[in-house]
Amino acid sequence: MLPRINHLRMKKFPRLPKSEICELSAVALRTLVAQRKLSPVEITLEVLRRADAVQPHLNCFITLCHEQAMAQAREAESAVMRGEPLGLLHGLPFTVKDIVDTANVRTTYGSLLHRDHVPAQDAVAVARMRQAGAILIGKTTTSEFGAKCLTDAPLFGSTRNAWDATRTSGGSSGGAAASIAAGIAPLAIATDGGGSTRIPAACNAVVGLKQSLGVVPHSQVQDAFGNYTYVTPTTRNVADTALMLQAMTGAHGSDPWSLGVPAQRYFDALQPGGDLRGKRILYCATPAGRPISVDVAAAFEAALATLRSMGAQLEQMPGEGYDVEPVWRVINHTSWRGRFAPLAAAHADQLSPSLLQQLALAEHVDGVAFQQAMFARTALFRKVQAQLESHDFIFTPTLSRTALPIDQDLFGRIEIDGETYAEVRANWFPWTMPFNLTGHPAISLPCGAGRDGLPIGMQLVGRFREDQQLLQAASFFEAAHRPANALPTLAF
Repeated sequence: MLPRINHLRMKKFPRLPKSEICELSAVALRTLVAQRKLSPVEITLEVLRRADAVQPHLNCFITLCHEQAMAQAREAESAVMRGEPLGLLHGLPFTVKDIVDTANVRTTYGSLLHRDHVPAQDAVAVARMRQAGAILIGKTTTSEFGAKCLTDAPLFGSTRNAWDATRTSGGSSGGAAASIAAGIAPLAIATDGGGSTRIPAACNAVVGLKQSLGVVPHSQVQDAFGNYTYVTPTTRNVADTALMLQAMTGAHGSDPWSLGVPAQRYFDALQPGGDLRGKRILYCATPAGRPISVDVAAAFEAALATLRSMGAQLEQMPGEGYDVEPVWRVINHTSWRGRFAPLAAAHADQLSPSLLQQLALAEHVDGVAFQQAMFARTALFRKVQAQLESHDFIFTPTLSRTALPIDQDLFGRIEIDGETYAEVRANWFPWTMPFNLTGHPAISLPCGAGRDGLPIGMQLVGRFREDQQLLQAASFFEAAHRPANALPTLAF
C-alpha cells in the first residue's frame, strides 16, 4: 500500500497525466522538476503505481521500495521548494539490478541462498546516483548471479519481454530493460559481463551501453585486475544514457581500472543534431561461420543506409577473429567456478541448473588453458585497437535474431529462420562478448522490428575511453534512424 500524499502543498507543481509522466525521458523530467512544473513526489508516485500495475504481467522486479522512495521524494520536493541547488538527477526515479548492492535494501543476486540479504552499503555506482539526487524505486530481476543471457531464477521465476509475454526479456539484466520499455523509471542500473546490458536492450527496444573499462568503477568485482564485467546504464534514449553516465563516472579506489580516468560531462557535452561526415565505420553482419536471421540482416542493411545518408564512410570488415565465445567461456566460467564452487558443493539443490552446468564446464580448465585464454584476450584487444586506429567506429547487429522463447534453455538449441543451432551464446550474441574482453565502449540502439513485431538492436563500438565520441555518434544516428514505435503498447 502506497502512503497517502498531501497534495495541498503541491500548487506550484501542476499534475501531468499519468501516461505522460511515465513516458517522459529523464532529461525532460529533470527540466520540469527544475522549473517547478512537476514534483519529485508526483513522479515517484506515478512510477510506483506503474510498477505495481506492470509487475504481475512482466515480473521485472524482485523488490519495490515504496516507503523509502516516497520518503526520498518528499525530501527532494522540499529541497526544490526551498530553492536549494539541485543535483544532476534530482528527483528522478531509478532502478538497480538485483546483483548490485544497495544499502538497507534487499539484494538477493537472484538466489534463494541470499533471499533475505540486505547490504550495509551501496555499490559505488548506486551511491553516485543517490548523490546526484536520484530516487531508488526498486531492484530489478536477474538470472542467478547474472550467470546467463535469460532472466529467470529459482527465487522469482521468469521475466517476460515487454513486447511479447511469450518471449524472453533477454539477460541477465532483463528486469532492467523490460521495466524501462514498460514505462516505469526512466533510468536503470544494469550490469554486463558478456552482453547482459546490450542483449536485453536489443530484445526490448531500449538503449544499453557498456562503457569503456574503468569509466564507471566496479566496486563489487572480485578480480578487479582481470575484470571484464561492467556496471552500466540502461535508458530509453541516448541523451538519458549520457545523463546517467555523467552521474556514475569518475575514479574510485575500489577499481584499479578507474584510477586516472577523469569524470566527464557526457550529457553536458552532447550536441543536438548533426551528421557523421568524415567518420569511418567498419561494419560486419556476423562473425565468420555464424548465422543471422533474414529480418536482422534487412534491419542491418537499412541501418547502414542511414549511416551512408549521414555522410559516414563505410568499409566492410572481415568477420574472422571475432568468434571468441570459447575464450570468453574459459575466462568467465573459471571466474564463476572460483566464486561459486563452494556454494555448489553445499547447496546444489538450491542453485539454478544452468549455473551448475556452467561451473562443471570449468572443472577441467587448468592454469595453462586459462593463461592461454588471457593471451587470446590481449590479442583481441590489439586487433580492435589496430582497426580503430584507422577507423572511428565498428557497427554490428547486437543479436542474430529477435527475442527467444520465454522457456529457452541456455544449453538447448537455438532456432533461426527454421534452422537450429547447437549453442545459444555463440549463435545469438557473438558480437557482444568481444568488447567485454577488450574493454572498448559498445552501445545497443533500437533499429526497427522483425516480422514477428519484436525489436531489433544494432551495436556501435567506439575507441577505448572515447565514450563521449561514441555517445555523440549514437545520438546522431538515433535521431536519424530511431523507430517510430519506440515503446510497446501494454494492455494494462
